[in-house]
Amino acid sequence: MENNTLLKNFVRWERETPDNIFLRQPVNGQWKDYTFRQAGEEIRKMASGLQSLNLPARSNIAILSKNCAHWLMADLAIFMAGHISVPLYANITGPSIHQILAHSGSAAIFVGKLDDYENQKKGIPDNVKIISIDFYGIEEDIKVSTWLTEQKALQEIGEWKAEELLTIMYTSGTTGTPKGVMFNSIAFDHTAEIIIDYLNRVSPLPKHPVLFSYLPLCHIAERNLTELLGCRTGATIAFVESLDTFAHDLAYIQPHQFFGVPRIWARFQEKILEKLPQKKLDRLLRIPIISSIVKKTLKKKLGLSRAILKSTAAAPIPKSLLEWFDKLGITVREIYGMTEQCAISHSNQEEVRFGTVGKSLPGVETRFSLDDEIQTRHKALMMGYYKEPDLTADVFTPDGFLKTGDCGKLDQNGFLTITGRVKDIFKTDKGKYVSPSPIEMRLLKNTDIEQVCVVGMGIPQPIALMVLSAAGKSKSKEEIGKSLAASVAEVNQSAEDYEKLRKAVIMKSDWTITNGLMTPTMKVKRNEVEKIHLPKYPTWYRMEEMVVLE
Repeated sequence: MENNTLLKNFVRWERETPDNIFLRQPVNGQWKDYTFRQAGEEIRKMASGLQSLNLPARSNIAILSKNCAHWLMADLAIFMAGHISVPLYANITGPSIHQILAHSGSAAIFVGKLDDYENQKKGIPDNVKIISIDFYGIEEDIKVSTWLTEQKALQEIGEWKAEELLTIMYTSGTTGTPKGVMFNSIAFDHTAEIIIDYLNRVSPLPKHPVLFSYLPLCHIAERNLTELLGCRTGATIAFVESLDTFAHDLAYIQPHQFFGVPRIWARFQEKILEKLPQKKLDRLLRIPIISSIVKKTLKKKLGLSRAILKSTAAAPIPKSLLEWFDKLGITVREIYGMTEQCAISHSNQEEVRFGTVGKSLPGVETRFSLDDEIQTRHKALMMGYYKEPDLTADVFTPDGFLKTGDCGKLDQNGFLTITGRVKDIFKTDKGKYVSPSPIEMRLLKNTDIEQVCVVGMGIPQPIALMVLSAAGKSKSKEEIGKSLAASVAEVNQSAEDYEKLRKAVIMKSDWTITNGLMTPTMKVKRNEVEKIHLPKYPTWYRMEEMVVLE
């Protein structure tokens, strides 16, 4: 294979549709557009700039930036210059940056659109060359703007072998130290083919779709659905300007597909219910003509009026939330995958069954270990963990299946339900093993709860640690007590005796990415939460009230 598929796809559209808009970057509320020709000119000059640094071939080059037009340009320039890209989460701390750059041996790093660069810069080792994308205000000795002025556009793109290492994607660290997941062109090419096949069967996109990028591009799902899909289809990719402008930007762009982690869908629900309380919404939906108008209006205000495919993954989502959106005419398809699989595993496809992650995608072999761990095998699996042969050997079976760490079960029609994480299962003082995930999912039906972590080490029965949603925080102490107690009672009604919750504990502070209790993909870091609160479990357990404050 000459070149990598990602580059081949971009070059195709650069040649065939040079005047089509490729990237749309909002700056202070105004949109800066780049056609394929304009983006190609900048990418090629950035690639020449990289080559002028005289780095060894196939050097690791990192990217530290929020989603923006120049993130994609930098990534494509890295490949074009014959190097390997190492994307980092834009909100990680200096020590984490140092850890990843040192582990990856990155020779240089692009720094772009960032909120806390002064602190993050402290984590960049002295031997790593810093390339500032000064379009976003950061200026270092090596500036992209200088390259765009002084460098000639690179014309000859080097050859890549299909099996060569292309990128190292570090995991978000849900279960500990981030690991560098390695992919080659075979994985990316197969992933793009699976995504296109899936879309053609479920809901085909227009020839040149409009995409909206806001989740971290260093996360495999966003990279697949923005960079891989965008370059494959010659799409127009629009970026969010900031968290504050997210709703406005999404409503303005009205993309043809929208992927949101569960927390995003929960926030959508909160915003709708702020304007239309549930009783009023139910009443309006019972009136045929009004119902149609309400659904159409809500879709447009959310930015989903053109979204042919709506999907969710990265963390569990309550079945009740999916059913709630379905009543609004918004069918959200739950999908399942992990970084090590290039996010290719299972999805709700032509047929949708809420509460499951659907059937296996074409080419995916699935089986279960004796303890119900899901194992998968296909062409897009990772090459392994960078510099970690022992960890790589541990995660693969001798015959090449990836051990996902997730437990699950298939129904008679082949739909997969995730039942928990192998490592999340804990043992109470009674010697009983409890899988927390199914209990947490049932609790999250209550819209007063934003985050929950069911724990129970060192106590006879499990307890639920809870962070309240905006709706929950607006209620009185008495109201929220009744609400949470009712949810606990409902869960306990169908639980085994050893699973019954003894307490609901309301946390004083939210779990956030900043305080280290959530990953950049908004999953709770169970281990970190437990480190803080484990000593308090016995005290909370002995309290008389069902609902207690931290």
